[in-house]
Amino acid sequence: QAQLVESGGGLVQPGKSLRLSCAASESIFRSSGVAWYRQISGKQRDLVASIDRLGLKRYGDSVKGRFAISRDGTKNTLDLQMDSLKPEDTGVYYCNTWPTAELDWGQGTQVTVSP
Repeated sequence: QAQLVESGGGLVQPGKSLRLSCAASESIFRSSGVAWYRQISGKQRDLVASIDRLGLKRYGDSVKGRFAISRDGTKNTLDLQMDSLKPEDTGVYYCNTWPTAELDWGQGTQVTVSP
């Protein structure tokens, strides 16, 4: 089974940007729908943004216009450009397949937005 490794998180001030990246050990990003999910402490993982096999992108209402998902099938990477960050964007971000998260979850990458 493919392994997922997320990176790029950090501590930033509101209004700043971060770019998250997810690397897969196998070529899944070209053939599968994939997505970024966010987990706030003690709660379930919620969908942040997805991209299906045909390239159609969808975003959660809270991130529309601020986040952009992209993938590179040749590099087996999935990115999430996060602009105009808000404190409510804080959480651990994970990537996985979509619409069903079929792979074992990676370790995630922590994003903290705070003054």
